[in-house]
Amino acid sequence: MPAADHPAGPLPSRHPGSPPAASAGPPEKSATGSPEKPKKPRKPRKPEKPPAARSRRSPLRWVRENAVVLAGCAALVYLLLPNLVILLFSFNKPAGRFNYSWQAFSTDAWTDPCGVADMCGSLRLSLRIAILATLLATVFGTLAAFAVARYRFRGRSTANALIFLPMAMPEVVMAASLGTLFLNMRVQFGFVTILIAHVMFCLSFVVVAVKARVMSMDPRLEEAARDLYAGPFQTFLQVTLPLAAPGIAAGALLSFALSFDDFIITQFNAGPSTVTFPMFVWGAAQRGVPVQVNVIGSAMFVLAVALVVCGQFVTHRRKKS
Repeated sequence: MPAADHPAGPLPSRHPGSPPAASAGPPEKSATGSPEKPKKPRKPRKPEKPPAARSRRSPLRWVRENAVVLAGCAALVYLLLPNLVILLFSFNKPAGRFNYSWQAFSTDAWTDPCGVADMCGSLRLSLRIAILATLLATVFGTLAAFAVARYRFRGRSTANALIFLPMAMPEVVMAASLGTLFLNMRVQFGFVTILIAHVMFCLSFVVVAVKARVMSMDPRLEEAARDLYAGPFQTFLQVTLPLAAPGIAAGALLSFALSFDDFIITQFNAGPSTVTFPMFVWGAAQRGVPVQVNVIGSAMFVLAVALVVCGQFVTHRRKKS
């Protein structure tokens, strides 16, 4: 048929090598009878970075990601740096009375720590006061912490406020108050007045440490012990006391450290013949601090670090077992 006689008009011309044109009929149906949706064109994949480029990060980004760790390390360095300086200068051999500049390495102070008159006597007095104050404050503070944490009584909130009061007020206020009290009661200043004052300000720290531990304990463990026919005393010794032991130990160590190096409260409540180690250091600073003071301070620092490391090691062993 000629092109003019075709009812739809002349057929479009097609190049011999081109593919046949798509039919303009209805879309093909799938096997279920619904028309097939046209497939979306796939997005081109982004080229992967090589391993060297992935592992390369900017220093500023690394600092942002580890900011908390860096701040903690800086705080530890800030706290430990004075102790390291004291330890370093304990091996110094100063030319004069003052141990402020490095002269020469020497171990004379370590071989003779009691070479300075009255220094070891004041150290023994400080240790006696610290040990007795720690024992008394730990016993009374533990009992008070259990009472405040586990029992409801009239004046409980007032007792909590009074417990925190010695921690909040300046030391000089408490020292002057106790000194005035002892003067009005005509008590002779000496070993006993220092011990009473140290127990009073150490008590609050023990109560806070033990109370936090007691409030975090699970009461169902003690109930289980009572269900197994354990008496109150046996439950306390075998269940309650071991659970509260970390808080009691923390309060005792804190009390010992506070009592051993306290100067302000001791100065207000000491007698003329009771000179503790901090008072000896304060008096010696006016004439020249001997190297043996650095030795005692370094020994106490090393002993405290050793106790902490041993405690962490024992705790780690118990967790593994």
